[in-house]
Amino acid sequence: MQLKVTKQIGYFYTMHPEENPWKIISQKNVYDNSWINLTEYQVINPAGNPGIYGKVHFKGLAIGIIPLDSEMNIYIVGQYRFAPDCYSWEIPEGGGALNIDPLESAKRELLEETGLKAKRWSELQRTHLSNSVTDELCIIYLAQELEQFEPEPEETEQLVIKKIPFEEVYEMVLDGEITDSVTVIAIMKLKLMIIEGIV
Repeated sequence: MQLKVTKQIGYFYTMHPEENPWKIISQKNVYDNSWINLTEYQVINPAGNPGIYGKVHFKGLAIGIIPLDSEMNIYIVGQYRFAPDCYSWEIPEGGGALNIDPLESAKRELLEETGLKAKRWSELQRTHLSNSVTDELCIIYLAQELEQFEPEPEETEQLVIKKIPFEEVYEMVLDGEITDSVTVIAIMKLKLMIIEGIV
């Protein structure tokens, strides 16, 4: 068993096994559509007690893109989000099929939502967006050397596109005006990279 040091408490360290401490007794499909699947599991939890666990499986990747121009402006999109029932300012983002190179999905999403194409791409961050109940993985890219074309939004998207200085978007994150998790992660990561002189 491999043990990993996770936290110092005084002079002592707690040790964590990296093996899965959950035991699955049974499972049943609760809901399924083209994008997600919900499964309920009967389990034995890490303390050895019976319980249930609900897991949302995502059938694709989440993709986020920060389009950054030579003058340190980025492009954000505004749209009404059905699930939280609120308006949201976000970086361009969407979904990508698991059997497609995620970079190709990022290029498609950027063009669809903003009409932009980028000559230079770099992966910025990978993150699990809600790992207590879903397995959704998000890959965030930085897109540079931008060219403007016509947006190609999907029929479910009613978007407003805004070109804005990066520092203003950073302030929107700090002030809580932006709450979308992909955008918050992306902006904070890029800010650190700027401070460290990587960008």
